Amino acid sequence: VQVAFYDATNPDAREFVWSRVKENYLDPYGIKAFWLDACEPELKPGFQENLRYWAGPGLEVGNMYPAENARTFYEGMLAAGESDVVTLNRSAWAGSQRYGAALWSGDIGTDFATLRRQIAAGLNTALSGIPWWNTDIGGFHGGDPDDPAYREVMVRWFQFGALSPLMRLHGFRDPGMPLGPEMTGGPNEVWSYGEEAGAILESYLRLRERLKPYVLKVMRQAHEEGLPVMRPLFLEFPGDERAWQVADAYLFGPDLLVAPVLEPGATTWTTYLPAGARWKDAWTGETYEGGASVTVDAPLDRIPLFLRDGAELPIAG
Repeated sequence: VQVAFYDATNPDAREFVWSRVKENYLDPYGIKAFWLDACEPELKPGFQENLRYWAGPGLEVGNMYPAENARTFYEGMLAAGESDVVTLNRSAWAGSQRYGAALWSGDIGTDFATLRRQIAAGLNTALSGIPWWNTDIGGFHGGDPDDPAYREVMVRWFQFGALSPLMRLHGFRDPGMPLGPEMTGGPNEVWSYGEEAGAILESYLRLRERLKPYVLKVMRQAHEEGLPVMRPLFLEFPGDERAWQVADAYLFGPDLLVAPVLEPGATTWTTYLPAGARWKDAWTGETYEGGASVTVDAPLDRIPLFLRDGAELPIAG
């Protein structure tokens, strides 16, 4: 299926596209938040060298496209008198954050290997200056809610999602329907995964809600100071050489170390705690001196979490 797209680097094109959005969405229905899917753009065939944008040759300026597309909506909303602008974007580029762009990691797979890659994606995005980032919890392509193996993926991913900058459950679950106007994916609500998994998912929704004041605090810090919500360990502990090597854990704000479980069947998990702080297991209260790896219990309903230097957060309720 071929698609058409506009030149988002052209101010006249941005103005025209926004005029249509305003006339058909904002003005009649008051719709103020927009999901900007396929904003790379989704070229078919995907040869940037064939393109000439208003801003220059495709190979030189093509990566600007998602940021300029977000700019269309940001500037349009401001001109319409709206000061709070947010868009959900499948792609971004340097500076997208100035246009209220929240980035997600795209249409990804539904297994543990893909979940592991989301940590690197989130941390690199954060270090690129884009603090508002998230994934399709559970992945996008497939995943059967009746499959016990996939239920485990969903639970572990949901735990990670509850401790991501933005928390959003989305995906095209099995059994899906053939491509067409009526197509839809299978059930994907938290109650779609059976009684045991559903209870765990509910508990992490409640955890996210309890953490809301802390999340808002670190989001405000991201806005005012540029410090990301999701932080590699070395950002807070640059003097610890081992902290620079940790790729499977991160800090959620300054006070909470998150070590997602990334393997099927795991009931314990090992993670490194940076030197220069004392760390308390948020579930058990046991304390550890930083600078060493620790192994903790990680049954299906528990993601390893550690509080820094006496920080108090309502983890266990």
